[in-house]
Amino acid sequence: MDLLSALSSRRPSSLIGTLLACLAIILLSRRLIRLRHSRSLKVPYNQERVVILGASGGIGRAIAHKYAARGARVCVIGRREVELAKVVEECRAFHLSHNTGAIRAGGSTIFSVAADFTNVEDMVHIRSTVEAEWKGLDTLIVCAGVSALCPLMEVAGLERHGQTFTPAQATMEGIQRTVNVTNAAVKGNYVGPLVSAVTFIPLLASASASPSILLVSSLAAVIPPPTRSLYASTKAASLMLYQVLAIEHPEIAFTHFIPSTVEGDFRTSAVDSGRVREAEPNKHGLKREAVARRCVEAVDEGERMVFMPVILGRGGQIGQLFFPAVVEWIARRKYRFSAI
Repeated sequence: MDLLSALSSRRPSSLIGTLLACLAIILLSRRLIRLRHSRSLKVPYNQERVVILGASGGIGRAIAHKYAARGARVCVIGRREVELAKVVEECRAFHLSHNTGAIRAGGSTIFSVAADFTNVEDMVHIRSTVEAEWKGLDTLIVCAGVSALCPLMEVAGLERHGQTFTPAQATMEGIQRTVNVTNAAVKGNYVGPLVSAVTFIPLLASASASPSILLVSSLAAVIPPPTRSLYASTKAASLMLYQVLAIEHPEIAFTHFIPSTVEGDFRTSAVDSGRVREAEPNKHGLKREAVARRCVEAVDEGERMVFMPVILGRGGQIGQLFFPAVVEWIARRKYRFSAI
């Protein structure tokens, strides 16, 4: 009796059990294969050289803690020097509490560089510093960015009343403000990741036994969120950029990390000065520590596209294909948006 006949002769419940068992075996096999080809065999944890862009707070700061705790060499980048100094001290404490070795002489295990990742001169300076300290780089974490929280017409100064607006048309000043806000969003969410990639890809490719890049994106980059048109479109642009780069540079393992709402004060500095519309992020959002832990795990295992939580990401993608109206309704409820 062949396999097809054997399966067709089983009861439905037995068949489902068999299929689930097969799925479990496949998933376990994939996990074992990943472990067998673990990146740590090529780049031991205590020798990994990690640059984290956007490390003065939020997810980047939590990721820095994770890498420091396992003994990696960590360079934290951000614009706020005072906060960077605190991150360095935190990372050194994590390093010493989890590892037997002391901090290397000269502080080259954990150090910071105050810089703007959209500034070419700053980024070249970071690269030169990293080369001087470590002679290369293994892991680049890109998690800096900016938020934008207003509907596009609101950015232009228009107040909506159903199908009409006050004033009736966008003024020249309103349109110019929209352009200015858009430029700020593009600079923080697209130009920064672009400059980062161009600056570090050659160094990663030439100096690491297992080069990796992690881009922390957003669920808004793949599932349209009302009121977040500028944020979503600029995050989507950088996500697509890195997806293309992953094809153009197969020698580097790219991980695209796509979380839903994360706790923190990221939204308070929105480039459009918009207000937070969804449920309190610090109460209902993903925890930074959990996000950081999953980010590091994804890089270690060479995962390409990672949603957190999976059900929202993958479910949203499938929903857009088969039930777009339902996905849009859920999005409107989440962001408390009404077009009426």
